[in-house]
Parts: sequence; structure tokens; C-alpha cells
Amino acid sequence: MSTADVWSRIELRQGDITRLDVDAVVNAANSRLAGGGGVDGAIHRAAGAAQLQAACRKLGGCATGDAKLTPGFNLPARYIIHTVGPVYRDGRHGEPELLSSCYRRALEVAAEHGARTVAFPAISTGVYGYPFEAATRVAFETVTGFLAEHPEIERVVFVFFGRDDYEHARAVRDELA
Repeated sequence: MSTADVWSRIELRQGDITRLDVDAVVNAANSRLAGGGGVDGAIHRAAGAAQLQAACRKLGGCATGDAKLTPGFNLPARYIIHTVGPVYRDGRHGEPELLSSCYRRALEVAAEHGARTVAFPAISTGVYGYPFEAATRVAFETVTGFLAEHPEIERVVFVFFGRDDYEHARAVRDELA
């Protein structure tokens, strides 16, 4: 599959990931899957915190770089795929590999459950401190590589809450596409 074909299945948006009508939204979670701040807190609130927390407790946490699935509850999305990104130290302690694993595992879980459309936030770029441009590069490279081998995932949407992040992500995409 050509690079252009793969990029035609990727969309960048500025907005609120909790409002997207996709099969699965990815949650940038903590290892306890306990809800928190940022996108994690927004997803928990929009999905119905009590229901989602009860479902997450049954999963027994999630390792960094892995992904686990719950129902979407009150979200338009059928599923929430929780993944735990790495805390950034200096980029030389396995952070790129762990971040790549987050995106790959989330897409694997989506495919296993028949999800054809998946929305991602920027993983690890908030309180986990991963530099935005480097994290976005890892995300795009991992997702394009996965999509080239997996036609069952029809569309991936990267959702950026803030305008600056959206514009920076577009610049990275334009470099890579």
C-alpha cells in the first residue's frame, strides 16, 4: 500500500475527542486506569465516571505500552481503549519504543474487536512530559506502519484539544506525508 493511500485514511482534527462518532476512542490513561486529569478525566466524565471506573477496576490496571478495552458507555464511541504512555525522562530509556507500543497495541485491540474507526489523543505529551513534536512523529510513524498492513482499520483520527497542538501536528504530518 502506498504512503498516499495510508495517509488518506488519517485525519487530524482540533476538538473534543469525547464527542467523536467513531468505533473506539483511545484514552491516555494511568496504570491504575483510575481516571485523572487531561483527556483521561474528560473521557471518564463524558463516559460516565462511575460505570467506567467499575469496568476499569475489573481490568486490574494496565502496563505502560499496553492497551485494554472497555465499553464506551455514554460516549458516541462503542469502545474506549485505555493505553498507558511512558513518562518522558530523556528519550534514552525506552520511551520511543513504549510510546510506539501504545499506538500499535491500541490499534491491535481495536482490530480484535472489529473497530474500523479509531480516534487518538496525543499520548504522553501532557503531564508525562513527552516533547510534542517527537511524540507526534512516533505516533504518525507507528500508525502509518500499522495501517499499511491492516486494511481493516479504515480511518484513524488524531484529535488535538488545543489549536497550537493541532497546528504543530499538521506541520509534522506535512513533513512525513
